Amino acid sequence: MNPEEVQSIAQGISLPRPRQPRPILIIGAGGIVRAAHLPAYRKAGFPVIGLFDKDAAKATALAAEFGVERSFDSITEAIRFAPQDCVFDVAVPASQLPHILPELPDRAAVLMQKPMGDTLEEARQIRAICRKKELVASVNFALRYSPNNLAAAALAQAGLLGEIHDIEVQTATYTPWQLWTFLAAAPRLEILYHSIHYFDLIRSWFGNPRGVIARTLRNPQTPDLAATRTVAILDYGDDKRVFVATNHHHNFGPGHQHSFVQWEGTAGAARISMGLNLDYPTGKPDTLEYAERGSEGEQWQALPVLGNNFPDGFIGTMGALQAYVEGSSASLPTHYEDAFQTMALIEALYRADRRDGEPLPLEE
Repeated sequence: MNPEEVQSIAQGISLPRPRQPRPILIIGAGGIVRAAHLPAYRKAGFPVIGLFDKDAAKATALAAEFGVERSFDSITEAIRFAPQDCVFDVAVPASQLPHILPELPDRAAVLMQKPMGDTLEEARQIRAICRKKELVASVNFALRYSPNNLAAAALAQAGLLGEIHDIEVQTATYTPWQLWTFLAAAPRLEILYHSIHYFDLIRSWFGNPRGVIARTLRNPQTPDLAATRTVAILDYGDDKRVFVATNHHHNFGPGHQHSFVQWEGTAGAARISMGLNLDYPTGKPDTLEYAERGSEGEQWQALPVLGNNFPDGFIGTMGALQAYVEGSSASLPTHYEDAFQTMALIEALYRADRRDGEPLPLEE
């Protein structure tokens, strides 16, 4: 296939959108709402009708910054204001989800910020609440809707990668964890609050693995933080290699920093970069490259990317939920039932981390 045809496939993607956008009420006014949620909804033309945060002054200031007409002093006031067709965007620390979800109206449409709880037990509790209240709820796994991932998926669907047998995720960056004050004392950090996106993305391509091997470690420069370096292998049988390796303390300048997902198949390979990680929170542009197996000369070609994970991936998660609620889409890939399976994978990784490795047979 010639380069122009490959580019056409990569550019042919579109983010899911409802026919008629519904009003959005955001619960939470933290950094992710300012950096991603509100810019995404502004870009997509999704109407935000109000903001609530337990810090009322923060909600008022953020509402003024983005031209949102209403902010609220209590969650009760915010819910009372919300119209029947409102979508609740709950962007709070995971531990707060079991307290907020019961306050929402039965059968409401809800987008929850990841993770779906701090532990698998909390995820079970959240799932039970969603089931009991019949919430149409999903989790904000925005990397699935990052335009470069959607473009890589389009290449795969067109047969340009062939049978995929290898997924590799590597991140070596400097992440300013101090931006998230609620993580300072968190017992689980890197896997639960960062690499969960990678493990969820892998699940979206390959489904659930049959087992995992993992080690997640603290960094000596930040001994008060929980583990921020991870190596994990996902077992998909003898014909697939899948691993994730992250280091959030590569603080030696940008020369060798990297953050990518790479797929290899029998017909070709694709690699996307996650530019946000390379200069958080400003970020660099996301990229996509493709290589055809067996082609002569320079194999990798850079393909245009129609947007970035921040904010476009967040357009995707909200758009997918709204399209599902109105009936114009038959599926909701990040439904809370699917997100629970990602939480089960996260729990397996932490359990694997507690196991000893195989000792060397030196005495045999």
